[in-house]
Amino acid sequence: MPEPNNEKSFLPEDHPEIRFGKTGIILSNLGTPDGYDYFSMRKYLNEFLSDKRVIDYPKWKWQPILQSIILTKRPFTSGKNYQKIWNHQLDESPLLTITRHLTDKVRSQLVSEIGPDYLVDFAMRYGNPSIGSVLSGLIKQGCNRIVFFPLYPQYSATTTATACDTLFDALKHLNWQPSIRIVEPYFENGEYISALAKSIKTKYNELSFEPEVLLASYHGLPKRYLLEGDPYHCQCQKTTRLLIDRLGRDFNPVHTTFQSTFGKEIWLQPYTIGEVKRLAQSGVKNLAIICPGFSSDCIETLEEIQMEVREEFEAHGGENFVYIPALNDTDDHSDLIYRIILENLGGWLS
Repeated sequence: MPEPNNEKSFLPEDHPEIRFGKTGIILSNLGTPDGYDYFSMRKYLNEFLSDKRVIDYPKWKWQPILQSIILTKRPFTSGKNYQKIWNHQLDESPLLTITRHLTDKVRSQLVSEIGPDYLVDFAMRYGNPSIGSVLSGLIKQGCNRIVFFPLYPQYSATTTATACDTLFDALKHLNWQPSIRIVEPYFENGEYISALAKSIKTKYNELSFEPEVLLASYHGLPKRYLLEGDPYHCQCQKTTRLLIDRLGRDFNPVHTTFQSTFGKEIWLQPYTIGEVKRLAQSGVKNLAIICPGFSSDCIETLEEIQMEVREEFEAHGGENFVYIPALNDTDDHSDLIYRIILENLGGWLS
């Protein structure tokens, strides 16, 4: 029988093994500590707060403060907050659990509808599994094309850009780099807006009270970053405007706010915690909050919003408070992610 005419048949016997012809999809989320103990938290916070995209102060100025002050105290307080929301059954953070489940659903859909040559995995910008390790694993399985999907609807240098930086850093060490496509922010994607609106209306139908105000709370950012060209603030505002249009003008008022401030700089305003206090003091008794910038529930939504912000609302006269979960691993979310991936596979589909 003649030898099949393929690339490998022409390789000498001592040629290193090569695999190619497959496409990898990496869903990239923010990250998670491996545990809520002091050393796990310190390692995670050190990686996160040493990122120049997140804290852009000069290294000589910031690192002594970080290493000698912040990282001696904050791991204890952050660890206690993580412990409140920890998935004790799997011994991992909810963000990790949700991202894995979402990835499994998207992978199942891709395999069943377009075939087994499209491999889906997830990675974390901070913590494990790292972007570099996941990229390496996909390449070893034969992926010479990669779709990189930062799971942030709105672009920011502090989220999307730093994830891409980490991917590009990993590529520096490869002699054979795969082709790369980066999924653009999807803050104005119609299906994303529809999924948010549906999640709000579904939650409202379950309530025994009617919210008077809905807050769309996004992660905060120093105002200086906006003035230096980061488009995040504008994309958050547009998300809220599109959401209001989809909900209908007769829906209760929807306000944009920003949470999770850090340090002494002026951040994007109004601050969620301050707006909640103001609303309660002005007589609002029933409040709902959704966090459209978070693809998965995490410490900022499950502890900060559901616990700290709720307590602030109730302490100043509020009575009924509801947090509307992130899209997480729902069918609407996995369908949205799947369809965005298909758009980015254009020309790469077999």
